[in-house]
Order: sequence, then C-alpha cells, then structure tokens
Amino acid sequence: MGKNLIGLAAAVAVALLMAGSAMAQSAVNYDESAVAPYTLEDPLRFADGRKVRSRAQWPERRNEILEIFQREMYGRMPGPGEGIFLETFDEGTTLAGFGTRRQVRMWFRPDKTGPKVDWLIVTPNHVKGPVPVIMLLNYYGNHEILPDPEILVTDSWMRERKEVVRGRLNGDGDDTVYPVGMLTARGYAVVTACYCDISPDPEKKHIVDGIRLQDTFAYTGIFDLWGPRDPARTDNTTSLAAWAWVLRRGMDMIERDPALDSERVILTGCSRLGKAALIAGAFDERFPVVVPVQTGGGGVPLAKRNFGETVGTEVVSFRHWYCRAYDKYADNTDAMPFDQHLLLSCIAPRALLVEGFDKGWFDTKGEFLSVQAASPVWKFLGKKGLPNVEWPDDYDTSAIGPVLGYVRRSNNHGISAIDWTWMLDFADGVWGQRR
Repeated sequence: MGKNLIGLAAAVAVALLMAGSAMAQSAVNYDESAVAPYTLEDPLRFADGRKVRSRAQWPERRNEILEIFQREMYGRMPGPGEGIFLETFDEGTTLAGFGTRRQVRMWFRPDKTGPKVDWLIVTPNHVKGPVPVIMLLNYYGNHEILPDPEILVTDSWMRERKEVVRGRLNGDGDDTVYPVGMLTARGYAVVTACYCDISPDPEKKHIVDGIRLQDTFAYTGIFDLWGPRDPARTDNTTSLAAWAWVLRRGMDMIERDPALDSERVILTGCSRLGKAALIAGAFDERFPVVVPVQTGGGGVPLAKRNFGETVGTEVVSFRHWYCRAYDKYADNTDAMPFDQHLLLSCIAPRALLVEGFDKGWFDTKGEFLSVQAASPVWKFLGKKGLPNVEWPDDYDTSAIGPVLGYVRRSNNHGISAIDWTWMLDFADGVWGQRR
C-alpha cells in the first residue's frame, strides 16, 4: 500500500507539473505593451511601513530583505558549518610560464570526508604582492579553462559533453570564453570551480513529457553536509543557495591566501551561475564587486513584469532552484511582497555591474528597471547611483556608473570577450577610487 501511495503521489505530481508547464508556456509574454501595471516595494521602507531614516538603519532593512528571499524564494542560506579544510594537490607554471597554476581541494569536515570542491587558481607571475581576483563557478570542469594537461578532470557528475577537451573555453568563442591569459595579463588572478562538484543540475536527463523531474536527485553532493530535508518545510535550501554558499566558502579560501587580495575580488558568473553569484554577493558583504551576467528570470529581472521567463516557468522547469514557498506566485506575481530589485539593493553600497543579453526570454529591459529601482539605496548610502540615462542600446556603456551600472549586448548567451572587458574596466575604476 505504501509503495502504491508513493507511486500515486508521484503520478499526481507529474500531472500537476505537466499542467503547470502548459500553463506557463502559454503565458510567456514578449509584448511590451502587454505588461500590466505593477507596484514595486520601496527598498528604503521596512515591511511594517517605517521609512529607513538613517544609514545606521540600513543593515536592519537589509537583513529583513534577505530573510524574505530565504523564506519565499531561494530557501535557507546555510551557516558556515565546521569551516573549510584545504589541501593543495598540485602547483606549477602555466600559460607558457606567464602564470602559476594551483589546484586546491576544499573539504568541509576536519577529517576530509564527505563532499569536496576542487578549485583552480591561476595567478600572474609579473605582478608583485597580493593580486586582485576574479572568482566564478564554471559549467564543465576546470580542465576546460586552460589547455594544461595537469589540470584534473573532475570525477563528479558532469553536464552532457561528448568528449573531454582541455582548454575548450580558453580560445575564441561566439558564446562563452574564459580568456585566462588576457585576465592574468591585466593583473588578475582567476579562481574557479566546477558547479558540478557542488550539486547536480542535469539538462536532458530525468525528463518526462518535457518536465525536468529534478527534485528526486538534485539535492545531493554538498547537501550531504546538511542532513535530511524536511518535506514539510517550504523554505528548504535550494541548489541556487547551495552554489552561492560554496562561493562564500571560496571567499573564505581567498582570505587565507597571501597571494590573493581579498579586498579586490570580482564575483561573477553567467546564467544560473550568474544567479548564484548575485545571491552570494547579496548575502555576503565581503564581495566588493559583483557582476552577474545574463541571469534570466529569478536573477536580476523584475518578476512582476511577467515578460519572458516568468515565475510560472521557473517553478516548473527548475524546481530545485527555488523553494516551494515560491510556487504560490506562479500565476500571481502581484501578491509577491518583494521583487528582484530588493535583492540587488542588498549589495549596496558595494559595486554592482549587471551585464545583460538582448533576447526576450532574458528580459533585459526588466533587468535595467530592476537596477534602476535599486539605485536609490546607493544614493542613500552616500554613493553615486545608476547614471540618469534611458534604457541603453546594445553595447552602449552610458549606464555604467562608478559603483552601479548596467550594460547589454546582442549575439549569443554566455560570457564573451566584451563582457570580460566591461567587468575589468568597471572593477579597475572601483579599485582606482580606493587608491
């Protein structure tokens, strides 16, 4: 009887998901004139209606916002746990002697058992002293970053690849490129790990009638640290929160490393990993510069616009990215007591550059409006906000200010050479202000 009930429950769940999927797909809107009026919450007003009247009150409001996102969207952000335990298992020259390669295994238990994450750290040899850092999670393994035979091929679950190609992403590409040589030539270290080490996130497996049934296996990997999930809770930790949590542990590692400058770190990532970077940057004030790239819905764009990717599509296609409390907004975004501009505001007064992608699904206008709605917090905290310009055209950098900016481009989805150039120029400007 128990197995029959479980099977029935699973069948009902699949049916509901399929119905939800059909509803969500039919509801996708790409018509700007069809965007209904909506109201955004004031980031400088507490939920009880009180105004934030001084800079000293902002941390209280920021904590209130972060609690909303944990309770209603991304689930609980775990605490630091037992700490991190690091083991350097490889070191040598790379980039034809121009850089130094280190591979560091990160454990989360003192006995070095359980989940682990392998980090690749590449530092420039021509720069003295602690160097600034670009940190991000990658999609297909550290070995794709450089054509270096010493870089370990991950033994964890991997996204679909027909073959292992070292340095696949190091050259010219029309979607994603990791130009480590150029980045180190600019004086930056690159610190990266494969998100596959953290938690599975398959694209094409476990699909029934077009529905990604990911709940049954997504919460493995790093989730083993946190014990069994409570099915009665609607705010369980999600995959997005888990990826963000490991980025925060990456900052723990950077702070310990004398070769790296923890006060000059760019935290970035693209698509779902751009969401993870955004969440980590919002929750952790140690990240001085945050650059989410092409996050799509659930990241930077305003949900209440119901344009392109929506809450309805998010909770069906990527259920493990969002906690179950988020489901109730699938066809009722007007009831949301928050929107993504509040998450952006939690980065203030630190530096934030949002890099967009000019395709309807990614709602680049919704991204710009989200940054615009968060901008008053930067001004309130004594920084310059978003430049007073109209929604910029592709490749127009006029909306990039000293500490808050927005830029978008055409072409393909991914981090391209121009995206890297924009973020480095932006960060160099931030560091220059501190000299």
